Formats: sequence, C-alpha cells, structure tokens
Amino acid sequence: MSAAAGTGLTLGIELGSTRIKLCLVRTDDPATVLATGAHEWENRLVDGLWSYPLEEVWSGLQAAYADLVAHLDAPPAGLDAIGVSAMMHGYLAFDAAGELLVPFRTWRNTNTGPAAAELSELFGVNIPLRWSVAHLRQAVRDGEPHVASIASITTLAGYVHERLTGRRVLGVGDASGMFPIDPAMRDYDAAMLAAFDDLAAGSALARPLRELLPEVLVAGEPGGELTAEGAALLDPSGALRPGALLCPPEGDAGTGMVATGAVAPRTGNVSAGTSIFAMVVLERGLSRPHDELDVVTTPAGDPVAMVHCNNGASELAAWVGLFTRFAEAAGQPLDADRVYATLFEEALAGEADAGGLLAYNHLAGEPVAGLEAGRPLFVRTPDSRFTLANTMRAQLYGVFGTLALGMRVLDEEGVALDRMAAHGGIFRTAGVAQRILAAALDAPVAVAETAAEGGAWGVAVLAAFAAERAAAGAAAAAPDLDGYLRDRVFGGAETPALAPDPTDVAGFAAYLDRYRAGLAVEAAAVTAL
Repeated sequence: MSAAAGTGLTLGIELGSTRIKLCLVRTDDPATVLATGAHEWENRLVDGLWSYPLEEVWSGLQAAYADLVAHLDAPPAGLDAIGVSAMMHGYLAFDAAGELLVPFRTWRNTNTGPAAAELSELFGVNIPLRWSVAHLRQAVRDGEPHVASIASITTLAGYVHERLTGRRVLGVGDASGMFPIDPAMRDYDAAMLAAFDDLAAGSALARPLRELLPEVLVAGEPGGELTAEGAALLDPSGALRPGALLCPPEGDAGTGMVATGAVAPRTGNVSAGTSIFAMVVLERGLSRPHDELDVVTTPAGDPVAMVHCNNGASELAAWVGLFTRFAEAAGQPLDADRVYATLFEEALAGEADAGGLLAYNHLAGEPVAGLEAGRPLFVRTPDSRFTLANTMRAQLYGVFGTLALGMRVLDEEGVALDRMAAHGGIFRTAGVAQRILAAALDAPVAVAETAAEGGAWGVAVLAAFAAERAAAGAAAAAPDLDGYLRDRVFGGAETPALAPDPTDVAGFAAYLDRYRAGLAVEAAAVTAL
C-alpha cells in the first residue's frame, strides 16, 4: 500500500496489557484499514506492584510504528489525525518538572482496598480498586513520601498524548475511570471533588484534586496537534512531519465501544482478553451503588455501567497450551489456532450445564467475586460427567462466569439490553464463544469483523471523527458520535446477532448457581495455597 504525501491518513494507537498496536486508516473512510503494526510487551512486579517502565512505552511505540511502516511502500510524511488509547485507570504521578515520582501503577494492582472503600462511602458511588483516585488516596493514607511533590496525575493514554502534543487533556471516557463524572456537565463531579479535598485536608497533598487531574474533553473536540518532539518520539527517522490533529485520548473500554458501534442506550459490548469487561449504555441512572458495577461514560460522555473482571481468557489459553503440547508429544503437532478451533467445537457437543464440572479462571484477585487473590481451579464431583466436551464447555463458561455475576446485577436493576457486541481473540472460532456469551447474558450477541482490529482501530475512528468535526467547524450538520458510527463507519448495516439458545441459557444458569456456591472453595484455596 502506498502512503500519500501526508494527507488522507489517520493513525490509531493503543497500548494494551500485552501488545502495543497501531492501525492506519483513511480519514474519509475509517472503515478501510490500510495497515497495522504491533509490538509485544509485558507488565512486571516492581516493589510488589504491577508496572511497565515508561522507557518501554516509547521503544514499544517506535517498534510498532516501524512495523506498520514496513507494511507500506513508503513511510507517511504526515497524518491528518492521530488517536491514543490505552489501559484505563491506574496511577501515573508527576512533579512540577514533569518527572515521574513512582513507577507506573496499573489497573491490575489491588492494594487500594482501604482507599476504595473509604471513597465509595464518602461519594455514595462505587469506587473500584483500580480507579486512579483510589490509587491517589491510598498513597495519601499510606503516607508515601512522593505525595507532597505531586503536581499532576494521569492515565497511560493521557501521558502518551501529553508527550505527543504538550496538552494535558483526557477523553471523558478515560477520565471517568480516574474520578466520577457529572453526566450533565460531562466533567468531574464538583461536589465529589470538594469532598475529596476536605478529606485530604491536613495531608501532604499540596494541591486541590482538580488541579492534579487532566482537562476533560468529549469525542469530536480537538485535543491538540502533534509537535515536532512528538513526531520524533513516534518516528525517530524524521520522516513524519508534525501538525496532525489529535483527538482526546481515550481508555480501552471507550475505544472498544466505538470498535463495536455500541455507544447508544440499550446497547453494549464485551471485550475479552487478559481481562474481560462489559459496557452497557444506560437510559437512566442506577437505583443505588453496587460493588459489582462502576459507572463510567462513553467517549461522548453518556453514562455506562461497567462490569470489569480482572481475569479473562488467560487460563483458557493455558489449557489450550496443554493440548497443543500433547499433540506435539504424540507426533501430531498442530498450530494453536487449530487446537483452539478443535476444542471449541468439541465444547458445543458438551452438556448444557457442562455435566456438573466447574472451572475458575482466577489467576489474579477478582473484586467482582470478592476475592483478593486468585487460584485457578477445575472441580468436579464423583457423579460429574468428566468428558472432553464438558471440560471445554466448563472452561468457556468459566471465562464468562464472573462477568455473568455482575451482569445479573444489571438485570435486577431492570436495565434493558437490546444487543451486545463482542470482540477479542476468543471469538475467532466462529459461533462458539459467541454462543456461550449469548447464553451467559441471555441476550443477542454480535461479533463484527471490524472489531478484530480492536481499540487501535476504535481510536483511529475517533481521530477521524475529530478531523471531520474540525473540517465542519460550527456547521449544524456535523454528526454526533452515534450518527457518525452508524452512517459513516458501519454503513447503516448492523452485523447479524446470534440469539441465545434457550437450552444453553438454562444450562448456563445451572452452571452459574454452582459457580456462585463454589466461590467458597475458591476462597479456601486462596487461604490454603
């Protein structure tokens, strides 16, 4: 693919938990993907907390950009627009000189329990352990020496965006995972900011919280321009010119919603990877706080109920690895995709309730299930039907088990859901995980082909949207985000959804009853092992 001389191209960047991915699209037709680039990376424990070195952010981005360029006939001389997406939540704290005060603390850390509980009671809304304000409050409670020097805090997407543009801003969706958002103002809740400052009075924290947080922007607003320094950070070769428009940086939850076209009320999406989470756009507020749910927003600022589970498909991948090695040891090696497809298709032959088998995918702690740590478990009783088909169905059910617990709370709230869209590698074998998820949610589930590019494509779409809005100026005809996605990206045609099978729905419900009861076994394993 030949790159034009700097116009007509939009770049999406996503920093995920295991991969940094870039996606290049046409600005006037963002559904057309021109090239992608990627770089693998991994978190590590630093002083007992999960982190990524910031040097690896830039070396990884440069490697992913070089990989993207390698798929083009010539490197882009310039770009119309750029979008940055990354893992939400976490804690990046800087001093007045812009120096990082402590290593980046990711969403995966669960040391913030006392602060999260304190803030949830103070605000009257659920503040999960992974939220940035919980990390900040915990640092204050623990009397960490760096607190007195904090001049700003941000997310990973906000940090990368600031280095590329010089602007300290954040998309409202990502900001809603730092601190609660007032849906009417589409900005941080002023009363809760004041309550936090009152709570922090007398502590080492030197500034009001509002001064520490990035400015909030909604989708379509300009987030700054790529500076010469930012261009050199992406492309050290010097071929990339500055000047590209950047949209507000967003979190992976928001860009997943865009990638699946699920930003309107009564729609939602499920993203399955290392973690798994569901986003459901609300028509009205929840009746009360729920530990299993946190309220965030779409990139346009509309309220969303989020069920976030720390554990996704990693344990399933370990089982697939076991069978892959067996095939190799038996002298019949198979690639991983073939093993996945074979085992997934076998799962469909299993009993609807998985034959009495039970699988927990908890490699890490799982707040939705009330677990501070994880122990993967596979449990059966003497009268369970222990077959390969039932085993694999149980493992697939286990991927969605904790998610289903949280989604049951939405059912109790009377939240209406017309359609769920799903994306993630687990859905690559057509019709299997999609069917299981439809049973778990008792709702139609669609898997769009465009979702395969994930958040990198989703934020490229947001960047193209911002470019179109900038070109339209104050024109009344400029579309809103939902209209833009329906008309310009997805072409007005919905991806067919798979309706839940009643037998599967009843079988998963029976499985979930055992799953809920068996959490006591999981908790005992955490204590004993």
